[in-house]
Amino acid sequence: MTSEAAPGVLAGTMTLPAILILAFVTLQRLAELAIARRNTARLLAGGAREVSPGHYPLIVAVHTGWLVSLWWLAPGREIAWALIAVFALLQACRVWVLATLGERWTTRIIIVPGAPLVATGPFRFVRHPNYLVVVGEIAILPLAFGLWQVALVFTLLNAAVLAIRIRAENRALASAEDAA
Repeated sequence: MTSEAAPGVLAGTMTLPAILILAFVTLQRLAELAIARRNTARLLAGGAREVSPGHYPLIVAVHTGWLVSLWWLAPGREIAWALIAVFALLQACRVWVLATLGERWTTRIIIVPGAPLVATGPFRFVRHPNYLVVVGEIAILPLAFGLWQVALVFTLLNAAVLAIRIRAENRALASAEDAA
């Protein structure tokens, strides 16, 4: 009689690499939340204003659910290392976006009165490069573990939340441009 571990149970040869990958992503997200909180507080103290905060809990719920499902299902699964390489490339793009925005980067929609829109770095090519990175991440990481159902469900949930978010952000940016 052989015992085979269920998905999510710490077993199999790919457990440690999966845990290391997921730990990296989790710690990265937690660090980004700390940076975002600091930047948000500084921006608001300097006269900026938050716009459309009502959808923010949905964003948090989608990202939390995505990470929890990966922690539950990915350990012990085979890893498609080519997709992890694509995910690593997305992380380089994420760093590019954050570095370009600098102290203006936050996870909320914060409008700085009179400040011009950022038009350098990846913003030269795309209006919302961070959202493209997130779309890729939410699909690619589960696929790297063979979890196409997780990729599909969270891609659809993320698309719904981003539809709300991008409309709100575009309205806020347009009103900020008009006021400038």
